Parts: sequence; C-alpha cells; structure tokens
Amino acid sequence: MSARAQIGVTGLAVMGRNLARNFARHGYTVAVHNRSYAKTESLIAEAGHEGDFVPSESMADFVASLERPRKVVIMVKAGGPTDAVIDELVPLLEEGDIVVDAGNAHFPDTIRRENALRAQGLHFVGTGVSGGEEGALNGPSIMPGGTRESYESLGPILEDISAKVDGVPCATYVGPDGAGHFVKMVHNGIEYADMQLIAEAYDLLRQGLGASAREIGEIFAQWNTGDLESFLIEITADVLQHVDAETGRAFVDIVLDQAEQKGTGRWTVQNGLDLGVPITGIAEATFARALSGSVPQREAGRAALPAHAQAWEVKDRDAFIEDVRLALYASKVVAYSQGFDQIAAASLENSWDIDRGAMARIWRGGCIIRARFLNRITEAYERDANLPLLLADPYFTDAVGNGLAAWRRIVAGAAQNGVPAPAFSSSLAYYDGVRAERLPAALVQAQRDFFGAHTYKRVDRDGTFHTQWSGDRTEVEA
Repeated sequence: MSARAQIGVTGLAVMGRNLARNFARHGYTVAVHNRSYAKTESLIAEAGHEGDFVPSESMADFVASLERPRKVVIMVKAGGPTDAVIDELVPLLEEGDIVVDAGNAHFPDTIRRENALRAQGLHFVGTGVSGGEEGALNGPSIMPGGTRESYESLGPILEDISAKVDGVPCATYVGPDGAGHFVKMVHNGIEYADMQLIAEAYDLLRQGLGASAREIGEIFAQWNTGDLESFLIEITADVLQHVDAETGRAFVDIVLDQAEQKGTGRWTVQNGLDLGVPITGIAEATFARALSGSVPQREAGRAALPAHAQAWEVKDRDAFIEDVRLALYASKVVAYSQGFDQIAAASLENSWDIDRGAMARIWRGGCIIRARFLNRITEAYERDANLPLLLADPYFTDAVGNGLAAWRRIVAGAAQNGVPAPAFSSSLAYYDGVRAERLPAALVQAQRDFFGAHTYKRVDRDGTFHTQWSGDRTEVEA
C-alpha cells in the first residue's frame, strides 16, 4: 500500500468518524481504520465523497498507508481499550512517529504512556477534544500536550480543523506529557459547575415564580443575548421550550431527575484535593449529581425530613429574574476562577508552563463551555499572565461586585424557602472566604495543636510554636 495519507484515525465510533471527516473536508488525505471493518466501510459509504480516505482492514496496512512522520489519532474508549490499541500500533511505528490520544484519558495515564513511548523514540500527544460529535465534525476546541517538536508537525493540522473565533484557531500547544488531558479534565469540571448553576437558576425561577418550563426557556433565551451568552445557556433555552411529543408535557418534566456522570468531574475534584486547591463550585456540582442518584436516601428524606420553610412570595417578578441572572453570572465567574487556579497549581507542580490566557482563548469556540465572557478571561490574563486570582482582575471585581447584593438575596431566599442551591451557595461562600480579612482557620489550627501537637504560627512574630496544653500551657518554639 502506498504511503500517501497525511494523517490517520483508528477508532471510528461517532467522535472518531467525525474527526476523520473533518480532516478530509479540510483537504487532508485520511487513513481510516477500525477493529470492526464494517464501521470503516460504513464511513466510506456515507462520507467518501467528502474527501480523500484510505481505508484499511488491518493495523499493518493502516500504518503502511501513512506518510512519515506518521500521525495516528486514536479515538477509542479511555483506559484499557486505549492501551490495547497502543500495544498493537507501536510495534509497527518508527522513530519520530506521532501517536495522538484524542479520547478523554485520565492525565496520569497520559503521563505514563508518554514516558513509555518516548523511550521508544515516539511522540505521544495526549489531546483534549471538546465539542461533542458536532464539534468533532465542524470544528472542536483542541488541547494537545506532548513535545513542542511534535506540535510543529501536528499543530498546523489541528489548528486547521479546529473552531475559529475572530479568525483565531481554538487549538494551541498546552504543555508537556499530560498537560493537554489535564486541561481538558478541568474544562469538564468547569462544565459540571456551569451546568449545575444553570439548573439551579432554572429551579429558582420555577420555585420563586411558579413559571412554566417554556416561560423559563424564554428567559434563558433573553439572557443568551447578553453577558451570559454561551452554548450551555443557548441549549438550555431550547431544552426548556421543547415539548414531549408523546405526553404533550414540557420535556424537562418527563426526564427522570437523576443526573449521570462519566468520571471527569470526579477526577477534577480528586485532583483539586490532591493539590489543595478549593474548587468548591466544581465539587458541589459533582456531589449534586451524586445526590440526585442517591435514590434510597432521597426516598427516606422525602418521607421523614420536615422543611420548616416559608412560602416564597416574589413581589417583583422582573427584579427577581434579574437577581437570579446576576447571581448566576457571579457564580459562573467563581467556577472559572477556581478552575484556572487549579490549572496554575498543576502547571507549577508538573513544570508544564501552561498559558491560562491561551486556554481561555481556545475555549471561546468549539467546546461545551464556550461563552462570551471567555474573551474577558483572555483579556485578564493578557493584562497579567501571573494573575493570582481571576476574581481580582478589575473587570471581574466590578462585574461580580455589581451583582453581589442580588447574589446574597438569592442564596438567602433559597435557604429560607427550602430550595437547594448548593453551587450558588458554595460559590458565594468561597467569594466571602477569599475576600475575608481573617478566617476562623486560626481556631482550627489551635484545635490541631491542642489534640495533636501540630504546632501553629503567630501573627506577631516569626517561627513555629506549640502550647503545652496538657501541662502548664506554656508556649515553646517547635
């Protein structure tokens, strides 16, 4: 088989199939392969007219059809299936070839694989791809890690097929080994928070106003014309106005209220704990999904737990809607701020040197969390690449400050009226915690010293100290 394909895709489920079509539509000759040849044949039958495809039944023929240095995109299920494809593929490759894992891999797996393939003279590029099946076909946001050398060869192709905003590709080099998949993981964690906050806003409008799903959908559609403009707000308006054909009821009312998850949110929260970064909005969103699926506990709670909540009486409908909008915007900023803090901490720990402004820039299009205010985040990091807290950027300080009174009214109203708003509430608590002059952590540290001799520092002089709590309570320098 002549080596004429510029890039190859193995794994032709929906995402792999659409990526291959995207490459072909942009004029690249694409080698395609799947464990089951029927999927390869199906792709050629359906989309062969869209560009130049080179189908192969065997992995050996697939590799042989690729120009050097070979560029192979793996698009299979994360974990064991990815390792199995790598094990089959690698013996057929030669030094300098590039293997791209474009699945939702856990970044420690990417670090392991990159180390193993580098020892064999190969480039392994762990690549986050966001945008779902539509993005894969029409232009996703792409987050590749690996070596800079590999990006010199691969990057122009990825930038070509990515989404574009103001003519700028939504793809850029992220950093070494696991950096690309790490950033995609945090992207997904922010996505969890964003979705939960939107769901809470919907619930607050429903509980506070007694509004129908269609009416709330219209409110979201209006919000999508302003600062909240985003893909998730747009689809929320669409979902809420959709009617179930079978029952004639609002579609959202016939969907079981148990949200599932594939694991990237949990990974984000676990890593936040490992790094000691308080990503409270993402954590609350992840736990909210877990709570929704805690069926025995919810059944027991409904049967036994009183509310002792007052009836919610909204006197000014328009003012209440505006309060929810402002609270939603402020809470979303907190979620993004926390996510970028996590990226900064991991970048420092792993020596990745990730440009947070560039991450905001490539998230402006193609991906699930694409939103108008990502332009503002990009600008914030352009003003100060080492910005310690996104909320402290003047634009966001003003934007969140202007909605602070509304945010407090909404969180207080939710508590008084028994409406769960964990992501709204935790985001406000984080805001108040990070701006506080002094925190009760002083008491926590004193307690730790009392029962465990864990020591403490003082506000009035340097050093580390311990009080002899079980003795004469004198203080000694540790």
